Formats: sequence, C-alpha cells, structure tokens
Amino acid sequence: MARVHTGESAPARAVRIVESFGVGDSTLTVSEIARRSGLHVATASRLIEELVGCGWLERENRQVRIGVRLWEVASRASAAVGLREAAMPFLEDLHAVVGQHTQLAVLEGDEVLFIERLTAHGAAVNYSRIAGRLPLHASSSGLVLLAYGPVELQERVLTRPMKVYTDKTIRTARRLRSALAEVRRQGYAFCPGHIYPETTGIAVPIHNAQGTVIAAAALIVPNDAAAYVQIPALQAAARGISRVIASHIPPAQ
Repeated sequence: MARVHTGESAPARAVRIVESFGVGDSTLTVSEIARRSGLHVATASRLIEELVGCGWLERENRQVRIGVRLWEVASRASAAVGLREAAMPFLEDLHAVVGQHTQLAVLEGDEVLFIERLTAHGAAVNYSRIAGRLPLHASSSGLVLLAYGPVELQERVLTRPMKVYTDKTIRTARRLRSALAEVRRQGYAFCPGHIYPETTGIAVPIHNAQGTVIAAAALIVPNDAAAYVQIPALQAAARGISRVIASHIPPAQ
C-alpha cells in the first residue's frame, strides 16, 4: 500500500479529504480541501480524482462535493440507521404536537452527533443540524449522553477547556459535575439559554434492552416559562423509542 514519507497510508489521506467537508459545506475547491486536510495540492487533486472515480466524491468544474455513493454506503452501514428508523414515528408525533425542533442524537467520540432533526417554519432558533456536532458540555443532548456515559469520558470532558456560547453555558468542572448529577437524578437535561439566549434545550435518554443509554431525544423550544410543559411528552416519546429498540434486540445467550 502506497505511503507518504510520514508513514501515512493512502486510505488515511483519503479519509482526511472526505473529512474536510464540514457542516454546511455543500462544495469545496481542491485548494480548500488541500488546506483543510494538510495535503499538498497535487496530492489532494490526485486523491480527489480517485475518489471521484469511486463515486465517493463528485466534481463539477472547480467544485467538489460529497458523492451519492458515499452517502449510500454510509446510510446502509451505519448502526444509527436502525435507531433512526425506530425513533422516527415517535419523533414525528412529538414534532406534530410541539411544533418545535425535535432531535435525535448519539455519542460520537467526545462530541454529540445529531442523526435526525425535524423542524418547522417559525420554530425557535437552533444551532444543531443533521450530521452536525456539539460539545457534550454545552447542549442538553450532550449532557444526557455524558451523564450516562463512561467515567473516563466524563473525566476527559471535565478536565479540558469548555467552549462558551452564552453566559448560561456551563464552563467549569464544578458546574458540569453538578449538572450531570442533576440529569441522573431527574432523568432529563434542561438547558435554558446554553447555546442561544432565546432557546431552551431539553433532552432525555433512550435505552436499549440492557438499560444502557444509547441516544438522546431532544426538543429545542423558546426560552420561556412554557418550556417545562414539554418534558412529559418528550419523556413519553423516549420511552416508546426505548421499547421498540429493546424489542428488536435478541436476549443475551
């Protein structure tokens, strides 16, 4: 397998090219991809052409975009697909009642990854989007996933700098520990103004058959006195999703 002088394999460099596309990047130029991936322009251009040939990327004039083939393979292979399919009927019903952003998120590395979001015209402002990520400490979904996550993950997040979005964003280890304990005690995260001053994030855990938290369901609603009213409906949706997931997992042998 071909390698550069650093010992990095060609597939590893190809991954860097694909991961150059951030949230909101529909297209990039070869130069932008080379800069973001840290590759020489000639190397990036050659690998891009190979990925275009595989259907993983598409190229039109000087613009490069993610190819349909890559989306197809990722959608078919991802474990998140089954979770999303189980959750969608409940999320759709919840969204129809609440009329605000309704989200499904999973833990990915040390971040929260949003794998579904239902929205409506006139809904509250929302930072997250499908395939978007946020720091665990800052969002309601992240707090739920972190509160029920591995101790070593919690310690990593607690000891590193925390990005601040508003004056309500959690920014210290002491406050984060308190917030995680509160999530475990009450069974949900309630985050008024943590990402935007005008909105409140509310999230609850989704469990598998073994009782392990595998995802978070969330609402993003206006930051007002009515936000608390949405918690029971969100909890009911999460219980329904958890039941469906548990019923599709065979018992341990």
